[in-house]
Amino acid sequence: MTSSSSANTADTLRRVRVLPVIVLDRAEDAVPLAEALEAGGMPIAEVTFRTDAAPEAIRRIARQCPQVLVGAGTVLSSEQARQAADAGAQFIVSPGLNPAVVTYCQSIGMPIYPGVCTPTEIEQARTLGLRLVKFFPAEVVGGAKFIEAIGGVYRDMEFIPTGGIRRDMIARYLATGRVVACGGSWMAPAAWLHAGAFEKVRAEAEATMAELSSLGTQT
Repeated sequence: MTSSSSANTADTLRRVRVLPVIVLDRAEDAVPLAEALEAGGMPIAEVTFRTDAAPEAIRRIARQCPQVLVGAGTVLSSEQARQAADAGAQFIVSPGLNPAVVTYCQSIGMPIYPGVCTPTEIEQARTLGLRLVKFFPAEVVGGAKFIEAIGGVYRDMEFIPTGGIRRDMIARYLATGRVVACGGSWMAPAAWLHAGAFEKVRAEAEATMAELSSLGTQT
């Protein structure tokens, strides 16, 4: 990893404004999925460590789809972060704020976006030098209203809300002025992946990006 990795990842998130959160049961689905997302205008994917297929899926995307920025999600330990980095992950996302995971990722120059959902966790993230974090589980703990309320206090923080978000909610989150991108799995639900319906993934990604385009450029 290089010192520019965090900036490059954040730039991609700002441009795309969506972070696909993907659960893959079969590593062989990784490349066609990544290709479908990229064809639909989403050249980024967070492959979660919820299945044993995750490391190999990340490895295949990193090697065969270099145009797609691939990261690892649901990372719960420094060992998982190491496995993800070894597989070729370009960023790490975790559901909570684990200082050991954060400091490990920082030590190797890996962009890390830990989950927060309270003012205390936001302050812990700031202490660790983070200014862009995941907000999880977004819809359960207040959604866009939470971000608006907290934004006036933590003026230097930005968020990637994830958890219960649908395509029709993105505009509301972006309107807060503190959201870089919204994470979700609506563009690649498990049923589509199991059925190999990658054309549906492409079409949904394309529809989402068209909708975002109509909102204009983020400020």
